[in-house]
Amino acid sequence: MILVDTSVWISFLKNDDPDLGDILKKYLKRNDVFTVSAVFGELFQGVKNKREWEILQILWSSLPKVEEEGLFIKAGQLSNKHKLYASGVGLIDCYLLATCLDNKLALWTLDKKLQKAFDEVTT
Repeated sequence: MILVDTSVWISFLKNDDPDLGDILKKYLKRNDVFTVSAVFGELFQGVKNKREWEILQILWSSLPKVEEEGLFIKAGQLSNKHKLYASGVGLIDCYLLATCLDNKLALWTLDKKLQKAFDEVTT
């Protein structure tokens, strides 16, 4: 089971990398992709037209979601404990890290800082 970061969704939706798209489609067909409101909040923030809005609505409504109660507090604590803010990892990214830790999810991201932080907090 994986949490897909905003960076991967953007690449997928733009069809920037057909290989990435194929892999994500396989995960989606197997129902291995979980999401949180923060990721889709970022995606909706960048919507450019009605078609994009509709695609995101369909994805958001169809994907399994994790329980989010208390995650922002855990994200702040995680950031403080590992000094993630000092390495440029923001609170939303810490939110994703806390989500992965709480739900035993892998993280798929194209963001090198976030991947490094994930590796740090999970080892």
